[in-house]
Amino acid sequence: MTEQTNGDDAATTAATIVERQGRVMVLTMTDPATRNALSVPMMARARDALDEAAHDHGVGAIVLTGAGGAFSSGGHLTNLYHHGSKSRSENRDGIERFHGWVRAMRECPKPILAAVEGPAAGAGFSLALACDLIVAAEDASFLTAYVKVGLTSDGGASASLARALPPQLYAELMLTGGPVAASRLHAAGVVNRVTAPGRALTEAIAWAETIAEGPAGAMGRAKKLMELAYGSFATQLARESDLFVEALHHGEAKEGITAFFDKRPPVFHKR
Repeated sequence: MTEQTNGDDAATTAATIVERQGRVMVLTMTDPATRNALSVPMMARARDALDEAAHDHGVGAIVLTGAGGAFSSGGHLTNLYHHGSKSRSENRDGIERFHGWVRAMRECPKPILAAVEGPAAGAGFSLALACDLIVAAEDASFLTAYVKVGLTSDGGASASLARALPPQLYAELMLTGGPVAASRLHAAGVVNRVTAPGRALTEAIAWAETIAEGPAGAMGRAKKLMELAYGSFATQLARESDLFVEALHHGEAKEGITAFFDKRPPVFHKR
């Protein structure tokens, strides 16, 4: 889910830039027009890079970030609005592209750090949560956002937040959509480090460089153990996919997304 819209034109501008800084691979989501809303080319390049990193002994850690002072505004509401008229199987295919990226992150044997500036909204928040560690600027904001437009979470956010948060804060995020400040998530243990604005990427790379010098095999096995300790993340992704498609075909989503475009509060119940 997203705060921004750009429609199909995003495919021509959106990209994931892949760079190497020593033993650290840096993945930068970039789409200036949408504050780095997710697109198929962006997701495809990121998945390829994760596969490259997993098999490259020269990569010891990965940093995921966004360009232009934003992490990611999530998925495209324009596309989701039109998906409401498509079949449920077509909708499921679209969600699966995103979930494939999330699974690749969870299964990658290399530690992944999120460097968050500005908003991490909807699917963007899910991506940050799919990383092993989060470094955030003190003015970063985190929004599950989905419920604001009549949708439910995807990308594993419901599982990630349930693992990390007290029940009441978990409920607050899921039922109100946020936003929640980086400082509050830091206090709750979701964000590992908080930095001055504009310093999240620098701090994340420095930390990743230190982590990258550790034993790669042991860290890969540790990631497997961490995943197994919490139960099946993949099962929760499947549940999210089912309920997201159900929500997308409900009148609430049509009203919520239309209200967003009309720049008015949604009316989910007639008075």
